Amino acid sequence: MYKLLLRPILFLYDPESVHHFTFKMIRFLSKIPLVSSIFRGIYGVNDPKLEREVFGLTFKNPVGLAAGFDKDAKLYNELYNFGFGFIEIGTLTPKPQEGNPKKRLFRLKKDSAIINRMGFNNGGVEDAVKRLKKNKDILIGGNIGKNKVTPNKDAVEDYKVCFEALFEYVDYFVVNVSSPNTPNLRALQDKKPLTELLNTLQEQNLQKPSQKPILLKIAPDLTDEQLLDIITIVKETKIAGVIATNTTISRENLQSDPLIAKETGGLSGKPLTNRSTEVIRFLYEKSNKAFPIIGVGGIHSAKDAMEKLEAGASLIQLYTGFIYEGPKLIKDINKALLRK
Repeated sequence: MYKLLLRPILFLYDPESVHHFTFKMIRFLSKIPLVSSIFRGIYGVNDPKLEREVFGLTFKNPVGLAAGFDKDAKLYNELYNFGFGFIEIGTLTPKPQEGNPKKRLFRLKKDSAIINRMGFNNGGVEDAVKRLKKNKDILIGGNIGKNKVTPNKDAVEDYKVCFEALFEYVDYFVVNVSSPNTPNLRALQDKKPLTELLNTLQEQNLQKPSQKPILLKIAPDLTDEQLLDIITIVKETKIAGVIATNTTISRENLQSDPLIAKETGGLSGKPLTNRSTEVIRFLYEKSNKAFPIIGVGGIHSAKDAMEKLEAGASLIQLYTGFIYEGPKLIKDINKALLRK
């Protein structure tokens, strides 16, 4: 129904406007008695065989919603009804920010892809906390970043602020230093500043009565040498794992309108499928399975999901695939896992 009826209509309009409209519609429908139960009945797959124990947490199934979709934790309850095993909110920054000027979100229909240069648009971490306080039993990841106006030399403080504010309300943290849409952010992936950042957050973590897993989200554009550095950094800082991967700045082999394809920003969707799987496999093999990996990037089918899990991912996340394929994709993946 989604791909045949809803998607063709939604794709006639501006992507960012459609995103906000869809949020409003899901929220409206979910307030109607029994609708949430109907969503869960249609898309949910409840089976103990789907449960995964990863970095000390129990996931009801391994299919999560990636960060960027519900940045401000406004719809995590309603989205969970589509069958996700966990929801990652953010990227959140200490202070609210508008993000980059519009237009900043583009569909590449022929490539089943999206280019975004949103720029960490969000209402600030404290605003999200107000809504997260109402969470009862949904497993939530908190993706954190720095404000655009914060220079890299002071970036650690921004991450510390977000970590402290979210600590009681999320189950794991994701340090985002790999978005291409905040000036100079990716420079924080270099070994020295990244090690300093992660060590500082780990020190903050260890001061708590119980610790939360900290993960690092990395770009797909890293070289093998840089990926080896990531493996070393994960081991040295003792963080819980890695999310591979964020969006790419590559524009290779795209079939869509060249004018759209040349837009600046991060590319997600099918063009990223193979590269993100390569990065997962590289990290898994070269680290000798030393840490869990959440695989994300170009998952548009159960087959794509299985390839990432077979490459070494413990969990997976959807974003662009969820937009193009609809919520049935979540069910398809979980059913495929049960058939395996």
